[in-house]
Amino acid sequence: MQSFRTELENPLVEKDIIDLEKKIREFKEGKINPEKFRSLRLARGVYGQRQQGVQMIRIKLPFGKVSVRQLNRIADISDEYSNGKLHLTTRQDIQIHFVSLDRTPELWAKLEQDDITLREACGNTVRNITASAIAGIDPEEPFDVSPYAHALFSYFLRKPFCQELGRKIKIAFSSNEKDSAYTFIHDIGFIPKIKVVNGNEVRGFKIVVGGGLGAQPFLAKTAHEFLQDEKIIPFTEAVLRVFDRHGERASRHKARI
Repeated sequence: MQSFRTELENPLVEKDIIDLEKKIREFKEGKINPEKFRSLRLARGVYGQRQQGVQMIRIKLPFGKVSVRQLNRIADISDEYSNGKLHLTTRQDIQIHFVSLDRTPELWAKLEQDDITLREACGNTVRNITASAIAGIDPEEPFDVSPYAHALFSYFLRKPFCQELGRKIKIAFSSNEKDSAYTFIHDIGFIPKIKVVNGNEVRGFKIVVGGGLGAQPFLAKTAHEFLQDEKIIPFTEAVLRVFDRHGERASRHKARI
């Protein structure tokens, strides 16, 4: 880890990566319980594969935004640390397979040089926050939801109460009422709306909560027909805190919102 400790400007990120390297070492020395290590690495985007000794690395691209420079960085890293093949997911992540566990801290550090994160891409955390693919250029959108998706991503990243939730949390922003981001199958979903109050246009969102797929699929319920935009972070935090404290933890099949 010495070779890149001073190259990262963000001390929180650097601490994360150094801590991962330390925990990998302790795990290999038998000082960390395998289940505890599993939870730790998942929260840092390192997912086990059935093949011995290699991992899948999941990269979060909040609301699907990625620059050419970041794509070049990801491609170079895939060539260097894997087989040059990338997997694009339905939730706007990128996955790199067949990465040696020992090399994951080094890989992560190189990604972070272009502000690409693995943090909370897996595990029982707030997963990648997605948005409609044409958010910002959708002719039918009341307003661009991208800044709101980014605000939620930034706010909940590394939040202590989001590190070991009862189950994963998936959040999505649609660009209009046609719901192209499929908010109704997410734990929390936001659909933009404009309401006229005293002759002034006020931005807000219809909010749905409790959707999901899997073995027991269900559609989300409407929590608010309209909630002013400045209140969506406090609302989301309240939902997550209640879920963290009172959610089901004994059975994974019953542990969704």
